[in-house]
Amino acid sequence: MNSRNFFASVAVLGLTAFSSAKQASAYPIDCAILLCLAGGFPASAECSAAKAELIRRITPWPVEPPLQLWRCPMGGHNVSLPGGGGSDSIPPEVAQYRDAIELWQLSKHVTRGSGGRDVYVGMTRYGYAPSGDFVRLSAQYSEMPAWLDNEIRQRTGSTFLGEYGRSFQSIVLRVQDYTGSYSTEWVSY
Repeated sequence: MNSRNFFASVAVLGLTAFSSAKQASAYPIDCAILLCLAGGFPASAECSAAKAELIRRITPWPVEPPLQLWRCPMGGHNVSLPGGGGSDSIPPEVAQYRDAIELWQLSKHVTRGSGGRDVYVGMTRYGYAPSGDFVRLSAQYSEMPAWLDNEIRQRTGSTFLGEYGRSFQSIVLRVQDYTGSYSTEWVSY
């Protein structure tokens, strides 16, 4: 199934889920997050609400799974288990969006003293395991992807370990849409 057919299928399932919601408390925000994420978060009230909920979940602590598919009643798939329901409980076309989510929690504190500058950094990476669970993953500076290094340089004017630039605490989220394009969201806290 190509990306455009998949997006149309997900849209139909999502609209079915929206129209079948019986109460405001049963609003399938995770269906909206999936649909809007796949569409690149187009401008709409629903996608703005979905993006706001996604950002709320990831900032600052504790970090929650940004996409909680077990809360989205799509097409009768068994996604009722907290933690994602396993990799074979959702279609691969849906899992590709979940699995492409990268989340980095970064902090950098630069201090000046009589001996020069000291730099204190912290880095935590989160993502979805093959089981579908949202997990904390190992994160080492030497394994930092180029896109994240570029994002840090653009936002702070320095490298992550560099003694110059400003101090910060941020969450950086990277997602992929149906065209295969990536977008990032930098959230300072």
